[in-house]
Amino acid sequence: MKFIGCFLVFLAVLGIALLNVAVGAGECGRSSPDREAWKLAPCAMAAQDSNAPVSSSCCKQVKKIGQNPRCLCAVMLSNTAKSSGIKPEIAITIPKRCNIADRPVGYQCGEYTLP
Repeated sequence: MKFIGCFLVFLAVLGIALLNVAVGAGECGRSSPDREAWKLAPCAMAAQDSNAPVSSSCCKQVKKIGQNPRCLCAVMLSNTAKSSGIKPEIAITIPKRCNIADRPVGYQCGEYTLP
């Protein structure tokens, strides 16, 4: 009887752990790339025009999201970004334009490579 109780507790803990992994398994953890894309609103002009200045608030958000390169790529290629007129080939240059020293240079982001 004691064994069955321990086994049931083990299964419950395992189920909760697997549920947490499944919920947080996306590129951006528990948040969707489309939701994260809204945080890059200050980057809208800079992601459409390579000659537009990049604001400090944009750079701050890119640095934060860019700590996870998979998330940053997913955000830049998200439906929200596309529907906002973001050009991925320009958006991908923002980390460099922000002079983020620890950016993932050479990281493959879909068909684009982070400079």
